[in-house]
Amino acid sequence: MTPNGWLQFLVFFAALLLLSRPLGIYIAHVIEGGKTFLDPVLRPIERLIYRISGIEAEEMNWREYAGAMLLFSFASLALTYLVERAQHFLPWNPQHLPGVAADLAWNTAASFTTNTNWQAYTPESTMSYFTQMVGLAYHNFLSAAVGIAVAIALVRGIIRKQSASIGNFWVDITRTTLYLLLPLCLLLAPVLIEQGVVQNLKPYTAVSTLDHGQQTLAQGPVASQEAIKMLGTNGGGFFNANSSHPFENPTPLTNFLEMLSIFLIPAALVFALGEMTGSPGHGRAVFASMAMLFIAGFLTIYWAESQPHPLLHHVDQHVSALQSGGNMEGKEVRFGISQSALFAAATTDASCGAVNSMHDSFTPLGGMVTLVNIMLGEIVFGGVGSGLYGILIYVVLSVFIAGLMVGRTPEYLGKKIESFDVKMAMLYVLIFPLIILVLTAISLLSPMGLGSLNNSGPHGLTEILYAFTSAAGNNGSAFAGLSANTHWYNYSLGFAMLIGRFLMMVPVLALAGNLAQKKSVPPSHGTFPVNTALFSLLLTGIILIVGALTFFPALSLGPVLEHLLLHAGHLF
Repeated sequence: MTPNGWLQFLVFFAALLLLSRPLGIYIAHVIEGGKTFLDPVLRPIERLIYRISGIEAEEMNWREYAGAMLLFSFASLALTYLVERAQHFLPWNPQHLPGVAADLAWNTAASFTTNTNWQAYTPESTMSYFTQMVGLAYHNFLSAAVGIAVAIALVRGIIRKQSASIGNFWVDITRTTLYLLLPLCLLLAPVLIEQGVVQNLKPYTAVSTLDHGQQTLAQGPVASQEAIKMLGTNGGGFFNANSSHPFENPTPLTNFLEMLSIFLIPAALVFALGEMTGSPGHGRAVFASMAMLFIAGFLTIYWAESQPHPLLHHVDQHVSALQSGGNMEGKEVRFGISQSALFAAATTDASCGAVNSMHDSFTPLGGMVTLVNIMLGEIVFGGVGSGLYGILIYVVLSVFIAGLMVGRTPEYLGKKIESFDVKMAMLYVLIFPLIILVLTAISLLSPMGLGSLNNSGPHGLTEILYAFTSAAGNNGSAFAGLSANTHWYNYSLGFAMLIGRFLMMVPVLALAGNLAQKKSVPPSHGTFPVNTALFSLLLTGIILIVGALTFFPALSLGPVLEHLLLHAGHLF
């Protein structure tokens, strides 16, 4: 842990604070149809899209909203599957790559539809340029827009009074894509190109190495996909090495911008919450809770990875002294431990999954933090949209518990929290661990789950647990010791992704619809304030108790046990 590492973190966090609030205010204006500086250019385009698509901007109730969201998502999933299967007949395939196998195509279509971007394949040798741009980049925009739309629908449910509607799904995803995602990508992509990120449609280049060998350099439309990959918290890399590849992440500046892009929209949505509810203090309180969890996770990873590997001490104390700078295994030497730790914390706090280092090579405690970040429900800033509606579920639970403490009906921003609201919140919370733990248990007890595992003992358990946690949490990062391109993992992980996305969105929309119908009650002396430091601490505590402790037994048998055995000289 060095002064330079601390300085890099402080610059990153200061930039996040500086940019997220004004962007949050802008998002609040965009999503509610307010005036923006882009209106003269984009308003005619928006109207043209509605006219061509036949969209009528009528308000929807929560069932209609959920139905439109599911219909849109599953239709686009089917389209992506067909594109993958037929890519050998389609244009922009200079490497003449064959169609994708059925199980892998299903897994990939489910992955990109759900904003997970789990990749059980090597992109540069599996997906054509057409598939990357039309099938996958399309989802990078629209899956992000769907998440934001659902989050905004929940906020509308909070602020509306005795209303049967929560907005129009088609309008929400159109405005989000047109006014937010596209403009930000148009700003970021040229900067990435200037820094050296590749952007072309050329065939791969064969080059001769210094020792007279032959090497193929993959190319393609990388920068355009890199921008939305980060801004939409998608995370799927154009190359297998993801953001440790020099064509995706060539310089310290691109590394900084890519990390900042992961958190930018999720953090801004928290300030949009404060703006839309008329309670900026509440937005700041929620932001503070997220920030505390993020900083704690980063500090733990940074500390754990700054230690020399404990086994080296058992082998040779001289070698251990040489590694006093920390555990560099799996790290990108251009960025060092501090930036690898910061990237790992950011990408697993958000549902991004892009990596500039290999989490499988982290120390047991460092790797455990990346796993716990996802297990909390991807709410520490979280994915675009999913982070906001996820933490609002915990806000509802926190207000409910606070109400029980003082013996009165809980209230949240003027809305009474009643039994239906708590049932929907608990349904959301319980679905997540259920799908992870059940599928992990099946994999651990069956040959089809263990057959592609490269590590035994607690590390092997962690690899399988991480895979299903990443899938259900729509994160997409992985412990690379598990070869997941098998029939079992392609189908089961795809199933986990769909449940972790859509079966959890439906209770959110049901909660939004129920809250929108309620009257607003004025605050009283017994109302628990949701804009104070005390609320931030309560919210953080509820997240840790409900989220983290659910998985404590599994973590004890995985990374915690591995940490103890590693210091005893055992390696898996």
